[in-house]
Amino acid sequence: MGGQAEEKESREPVKHICAGLLAHVDAGKTTLAESILYTGGQIRRLGRVDHGDAFLDTDVQERDRGITIFSKQAQVQWRGMGITLLDTPGHVDFSAEMERTLQVLDYAVLVISAADGLQGHVLTLWRLLERYRVPVFLFLNKMDQPGADGDSLLSELKEKLDERIVKFGHKDEAFYEEVAVCDEGLLEQYLETGEPVDDAAIAGLIGERRLFPCYRGSALQAEGIDGLLDGLFTYTKAPAYGPAFGARVYKIARDAQGNRLTYVKVT
Repeated sequence: MGGQAEEKESREPVKHICAGLLAHVDAGKTTLAESILYTGGQIRRLGRVDHGDAFLDTDVQERDRGITIFSKQAQVQWRGMGITLLDTPGHVDFSAEMERTLQVLDYAVLVISAADGLQGHVLTLWRLLERYRVPVFLFLNKMDQPGADGDSLLSELKEKLDERIVKFGHKDEAFYEEVAVCDEGLLEQYLETGEPVDDAAIAGLIGERRLFPCYRGSALQAEGIDGLLDGLFTYTKAPAYGPAFGARVYKIARDAQGNRLTYVKVT
């Protein structure tokens, strides 16, 4: 019995977060969801939106039109962390469906096409995430496409969204300086000691929306996905809930048989 209990305990997630994917339409958000599920071992082959076989595009209209219309959810694990992944509509016509999910997110991944640059709906999404106080990770997608300039786009994001958007990846002196600047106390400590800011402090800044990590890659080529997932593992904190049961409804739909489905986040 003891061995079974230990085995069950070892399979329990070290933490669990609810993360939503948001983007301007055609930024590659659903492709990123597909690539996350594939990299995390949840699916065995990569589907494609333009082929009509993406795992989360289950509705006939979505497959025909190549866009996400309804919010979808999937479960994936990475390094023992459980993630409830919510793929939201990117088209402005279905923004109400997207906005309903914001109230249940622990974190958001804002997907921006490096090939297309900062598009108008991204500004709207940024304001909504600020309104709902959702911590944000950014992913510059389509870095494999001609004309994609990650550094130029990052500069524009700093100027038009928030100067505290920081490129994550290689941890050098410049990286730690950019991170430390986001907090007066950390900056003073860093300048005095020269010691790098630790991961827990970085996670705290992100959770308080005082730092916004920015990753790069290509969802279609499954490049940069493990780096993003490692970032979510290292720099997120599981939400703390009280002993009383609670839940938030964020979606009501019907299945193919007409049965009513209610989607909730249990708190």
